[in-house]
Amino acid sequence: MEIVLILIYSACMLFVMMFSFVQLHLALMYRKRNDSCEKENSNKARADFPLVTIQLPLYNEKYVVERLLDSVVNIDWPKKSMEIQILDDSNDETSDIIRKKLTESKFSNFDILHIKRQRRTGFKAGALQVGLKASKGAYIAIFDADFMPHPSFLHDTVKEFENPSIGMVQTRWEHLNREYSLLTKLQAFGLNGHFRVEQTGRYRSGSFINFNGTAGIWRKACIEEAGGWQSDTLTEDLDLSYRAQMNGWKFKYLEHVPSPSELPVIMSAVKSQQYRWTKGGAETAKKNLGKILRTKLDVTNKIHAFFHLTNSANFPLLLIASIISIPLLLVKSNNPQFKIYFDAGSIFLIGFLAISYFYWVANKNEHTNKEYFKYFPLFMMFSMGFTLHNSLAVIEGLLGIKSSFIRTPKFNIIGVKGSWKGNMYLNQKITLSTLFEGILSLYFFAGIAVGVTVGDYGLILFHFMLALGYASIFYYSIKH
Repeated sequence: MEIVLILIYSACMLFVMMFSFVQLHLALMYRKRNDSCEKENSNKARADFPLVTIQLPLYNEKYVVERLLDSVVNIDWPKKSMEIQILDDSNDETSDIIRKKLTESKFSNFDILHIKRQRRTGFKAGALQVGLKASKGAYIAIFDADFMPHPSFLHDTVKEFENPSIGMVQTRWEHLNREYSLLTKLQAFGLNGHFRVEQTGRYRSGSFINFNGTAGIWRKACIEEAGGWQSDTLTEDLDLSYRAQMNGWKFKYLEHVPSPSELPVIMSAVKSQQYRWTKGGAETAKKNLGKILRTKLDVTNKIHAFFHLTNSANFPLLLIASIISIPLLLVKSNNPQFKIYFDAGSIFLIGFLAISYFYWVANKNEHTNKEYFKYFPLFMMFSMGFTLHNSLAVIEGLLGIKSSFIRTPKFNIIGVKGSWKGNMYLNQKITLSTLFEGILSLYFFAGIAVGVTVGDYGLILFHFMLALGYASIFYYSIKH
């Protein structure tokens, strides 16, 4: 039995370490060259203005829909070359707010189509597909309700389609309320890993990247040739991205073009977003991983695609390894003959160092080294605390258990001002998984005591971060 536990622990940690090495490679690719070639000719005057359809998928967004519409009509592009589709699946007062807003003079002479479906079939993917069929533009830009696109968005992105092989252009998310709280600061810290290093690193290495569901623009023909928007996963954006690139289309990532958005400010909102992303990622991996492994790509790109699609597996594997790690302290203490195996396990620290470097690269433009050493440990604890919650999402995704597309509540909070209290979209329930997060916190505090009792301090820091991580998620879940 002892050997079985060691093997399971080792297998889980080996995958996590391999994932960390891939992240390290992306960080090295990110630092390999600067963005000067991507910024050149950014001010080149346009000779023509192709028709662009801007899609705004909405579902119950009473707090932010007005600022979204104001931002979109301020985009610097000729009115005659811009079509706006409001894909409104709302069943609350949002629809009335939209109708009233559209009577304002600033919206006159815009080609605006307010589409209301009778049923929310296919959720966001279904709404986008309905809009696609009705669209007039050769290019489709998409913004979620929590975004406020810069006026220069279309000038910055449409020019990239001069290359006929480009099917999608994605911009970098930046955060309107990063400084609002520790919760928003840690989310921004983590998202920089994706929007700075992962997207840019994959793009520069010629690997597949993904549309992030918003703040990007598609060539309409690319969507259609890839089979359109499909609702069999909760991450329709990731799914379509892989289908399109396997179909031969190229994507471009513009790190130097920011698109402002609002971060969730309470734990239930963060959890709903994390659950959707993680479960949808598992569903997309189940749907597309076999196809991508059979696609003619070089080894490096297949490795990137494999770990990109399976990154959500880190959560259940880390959950298993962390739970097993406490009994293993007793195994090690009672079985000196296994010492060589445990000593060899120290190699897994290399993975931690790789991830440390990855996030340092991702945040060095926004944080000093002192700030990095403050936020990185907190972010790691925060991530570890989500292990149970996201593992449940992965299991549901792999088992094919279907669930609704749960939108992330928006609060219209910019900067450090504003309050989430009184928001009508809040989930006030304490879930069973939240209670288990509290239990796991106590379990890993007990693990610290076990380590001290047997005189083995090698995992105390690991257990300390897990204990505080679960305690933090539990605390914020109850507080909010």
